[in-house]
Amino acid sequence: MTEDTVDSFLEMLAAERAAAPATLAAYTRDLEHCGASLATEGETLATASVEALRRWVADMASDKLARRTIARRISCIRQFYLFLLREGRRRDNPASQLDAPSPGQTLPKFLTETEVSTLIHASACAPDNSPAQRRRLLLGRAALELLYSTGLRISELLALRRDMFREEARMLMVRGKGGRERLVPLSEPAREAVTALLQEDGAKKSLWLFPGRTPLRPITRQGFDKILADIGARAGIDPARLSPHVLRHSFATHMLAHGADLRVLQMLLGHADITTTQIYTHVQADRLRAVVESHHPLGKLPDGDAGQDRQEEP
Repeated sequence: MTEDTVDSFLEMLAAERAAAPATLAAYTRDLEHCGASLATEGETLATASVEALRRWVADMASDKLARRTIARRISCIRQFYLFLLREGRRRDNPASQLDAPSPGQTLPKFLTETEVSTLIHASACAPDNSPAQRRRLLLGRAALELLYSTGLRISELLALRRDMFREEARMLMVRGKGGRERLVPLSEPAREAVTALLQEDGAKKSLWLFPGRTPLRPITRQGFDKILADIGARAGIDPARLSPHVLRHSFATHMLAHGADLRVLQMLLGHADITTTQIYTHVQADRLRAVVESHHPLGKLPDGDAGQDRQEEP
């Protein structure tokens, strides 16, 4: 019965919420972890008690798992039992009483504008490059230009098809999380880099902009990570600071720093909730402070003097 309920839950996520394979795999691991804990007490996911679930949470805390990991697993279990409740497979939701730790807010890591420029320049081809090196650099440059100018997720980038760039396309229709579609503009440097890659791959019979070793499939995330690491090494950037998501964070951070509207940024990034986008507003603190110091009549007065000559309103 347990396997049947888990399968039904995963099928619901895939059908109704358009959950990606990676998301389904994560939910499966979380359910398996909880199920293994319950089995030690003679219970199952289908019959779990509130007390057994609380002990599972306590065990995770004792094992010093990251707060974010614990919060994610509890969220998964809550959704699972809510599904069983709605389907009539249980009369209660034992996970509704679980206390999840606050995952905390981690500020996104990003590169400086100079570092991004150095990274893109490091992907330039040289006359002495071998055909294989030339192709890797062209692929890397096209990917870097797209990631930094659009803020795409890596899954969205690798899912791009060649026919999306026909007739000098100026906009891309991207399908993001939950199957939500959004339009993102293409910068001229990105279009030029993509055109160079398409010309290089002209003989490849592939649907994908970034084909892998087998043209029938796009390059894998691991394959792209190796290309990105190679270009990062050429640019002198620590590999630990470089990833496709860091480039997405860099795009968002730099856009806000140059005055982009938060709602526009939300649409470009494909965030369902603007609170997710608001994490990038940390970059505005220094700018706001500088504006106040430069333009406020009391902005440059020493501490303690700011109240002098100030008249109270009647």
